[in-house]
Amino acid sequence: MTTAAGEPASPLAGAASDQGSRGPHGSERARPDAEAKAHVLAEALPYIREFSGRTVVVKYGGHAMDTPELADLFAQDVVLMHLVGMNPVIVHGGGPQISDLMRRLGKEPEFVDGLRVTDAETVDIVRMALVGKVNREVVATVNRHGSFAVGLSGEDAGLLTVTRRDERLGFVGDVARVDPSIIERMTREDLIPVVATIGTDEHGQAHNVNADTVAGAIAEALGAEKLVYLTDVAGVYADYPDEESLVSRVDVEGLETLVAAGKVGEGMIPKLASCVHALRNGVTRAHILDGRIPHALLLEFFTREGIGTMVHP
Repeated sequence: MTTAAGEPASPLAGAASDQGSRGPHGSERARPDAEAKAHVLAEALPYIREFSGRTVVVKYGGHAMDTPELADLFAQDVVLMHLVGMNPVIVHGGGPQISDLMRRLGKEPEFVDGLRVTDAETVDIVRMALVGKVNREVVATVNRHGSFAVGLSGEDAGLLTVTRRDERLGFVGDVARVDPSIIERMTREDLIPVVATIGTDEHGQAHNVNADTVAGAIAEALGAEKLVYLTDVAGVYADYPDEESLVSRVDVEGLETLVAAGKVGEGMIPKLASCVHALRNGVTRAHILDGRIPHALLLEFFTREGIGTMVHP
């Protein structure tokens, strides 16, 4: 490169033209968006310190699991939580996937009081859908961001022992006992357990189990710091479905009052019942978060504002 006079250009000429974007010592001034990112990281530091080494049980479902983009962001969140020292445990159901597989196999889903009727044929389909498909997909998505996730079901190592709920429902179980040994072993080995909610009775018979209930029971057994439900609503409403009545923080008694008054949606009742039971049995905090929001877990755990509803004892 030469100047207009034909003299060779100085090798510093290009750099000199860039001085307007550099500070007095030659360092490039931080752009506003870079400063904002640095602020976010600094804000997260005390929360990273607080939750390091603590167990967080996340009930994963809804749009967060069904939408590929949100599923990938969820996986990023979980891996980041793991890398900063937290012990995330993922518990998932898969109602829509079970119904879809049943129809493809020529069997129409049947429900009683909102619960799936699960005969001997259906429980095998439930196993195929949850353990063979959904669980593998969740594990694979997490492992794209770090090879930590390992799939298991409540049948493995005696994790979930159940009792029959109602003869009309067939093989639908309630959690009778949780043996968290397999999960504790995985977390000690720097792994992220991903649990499909199939349990067995004392005779070894497999049962379908409500994923919300399983998440709460596992959180209790592990003495978790946090129990988190990803849902398709913003949180708990004081007057459902009025979105302006979102409750950001409530204690157990306040939550029970809302449920007793019929102020919460029917689909939220199992989650809230599980929250109450868990908080009365050693879990420190429970959170109801909108899984449709990108990076919902990071927003709740690592920012001052948080999102959704936090429930405390």
